Amino acid sequence: MNDIPEHDAFTVATRYWHALEDGRVQCDLCPRYCKLKPGQRGACFVRANLDDAVVLTSYGRSSGYCVDPIEKKPLNHFLPGSPVLSFGTAGCNLACKFCQNWDISKSREIDTLADRADPETIARAAEALDCRAVAFTYNDPVIFHEYAIDVAAACRARDIRTVAVTAGYITEQARGEFFAAMDAANVDLKAFTERFYHKLTGAHLQPVLDTLEWLVHETDTWVEITTLLIPGENDSDVEITSMAQWVREHLGPDVPLHFTAFHPDFKMTEHPRTPIETLQRARRIAREQGLHHVYTGNVHDTEGQSTWCAGCGQRVIGRDGYELSDWNLTADGCCNACGASVPGVFEARPGNWGARRQPVRLADFRGADSQGLKRPSPRPS
Repeated sequence: MNDIPEHDAFTVATRYWHALEDGRVQCDLCPRYCKLKPGQRGACFVRANLDDAVVLTSYGRSSGYCVDPIEKKPLNHFLPGSPVLSFGTAGCNLACKFCQNWDISKSREIDTLADRADPETIARAAEALDCRAVAFTYNDPVIFHEYAIDVAAACRARDIRTVAVTAGYITEQARGEFFAAMDAANVDLKAFTERFYHKLTGAHLQPVLDTLEWLVHETDTWVEITTLLIPGENDSDVEITSMAQWVREHLGPDVPLHFTAFHPDFKMTEHPRTPIETLQRARRIAREQGLHHVYTGNVHDTEGQSTWCAGCGQRVIGRDGYELSDWNLTADGCCNACGASVPGVFEARPGNWGARRQPVRLADFRGADSQGLKRPSPRPS
């Protein structure tokens, strides 16, 4: 049954696809390269073959908006302490059996997308809420590529930055346009074995590594990495050592790496929670391999969540969960004890948002000129 809506305000043209000789069209946005018959949706569920072209069916629709601390993304070296307006849509181009947001990422958009907003309304809301950035999160923004880019453009016009929380599963063809719009990215490196990626995500490791190398060396986007450690799956000393060595050798010692705790969810409810000792062991191994900024997450661990100067060892940013304590950075982002530069994007003073989570209704920020969603002009193919 074809449940793809006819062209409307939420269904827009895309550009990363091509026609096949057998009458299908191939989506070229991510390495899945879905080949779609008329009326068929891709693995992400929100990109589909309509009228012999690939369209995005969730433009301007969201599963909800919330103001979060930037550290929750997690980003520890990008505007610390500041509030970020966060939202996601529906669907995902990976099939992680351990997904912590499966009610959003595995949902059909008609089941989940309750709020709507055009890019200008989102930028207006972020400005009114004193957010320094907007984050595309909860599900992977790669799959709502066109919407994310348009939101980013509206935000930049108001001096608001944008953050992509992503698995980095995007093609070389599409990544340039997408990340040119992003000021920061947290890339979810699920594990460091092809076995894990194939078995538990339905994807492949190498495209993610390619994205990371390109991001760090070829763009101005600030990059941090997160790995959710799952007991018995990706938490061995050997794998953590290999991952840390690869990060140091291919990305450099200053790229922050976050090890976060798994909790049983979705299709992996029988697995145990990650002990804090596992995260602390992973952090120790990564630091022994030469990484300067390694963090623990989803646990209470002030040492593992604070930022330490790689030059003299001083605590330059103290953290207790999402609350900041010590701030020993100069106005230009250097340690105030030894003068060593701390990599990141910092302002003269830290934010004071703390651990608050504030749900937001975008309808409250629609201007008189925004009675409904404004459909963008079709993008060139």
